[in-house]
Amino acid sequence: MKKVLIDTNIYSLAMRGIVNVVSILSRIEIIGFTAISVGELFSGFKGGSQEVKNREELNFFLDSPRVVVHAIDVETADFYASIINTLRVAGTPIPTNDIWIAAVAFQHGYKLFSRDKHFNLIPGLMQCQE
Repeated sequence: MKKVLIDTNIYSLAMRGIVNVVSILSRIEIIGFTAISVGELFSGFKGGSQEVKNREELNFFLDSPRVVVHAIDVETADFYASIINTLRVAGTPIPTNDIWIAAVAFQHGYKLFSRDKHFNLIPGLMQCQE
């Protein structure tokens, strides 16, 4: 696999050593990650007892030459607006952060790797299958 954007839950599973997740990640040439996922992780770290250790592990991951962290910009916002309106019309809302993550996937041409099934509700979103 060449280019895959990973959701926050995939990072968490990899850090717990879930073998099939680690195996898939090892085969990806470019691992995309979002500022949204970084924020979700920081939030979790602050609520836990190992914030320093968790931040160090995340920084090590983010420093990998295979990892690209994407910020949110005006183009991302346009993709976000399209996705949210499509979901609204279909009556199938999903969490807002996940809409932003999907918008980054569309914007940069990534397949998405997540365990969240609600991403299946977004038409045209390419997904990495386990």
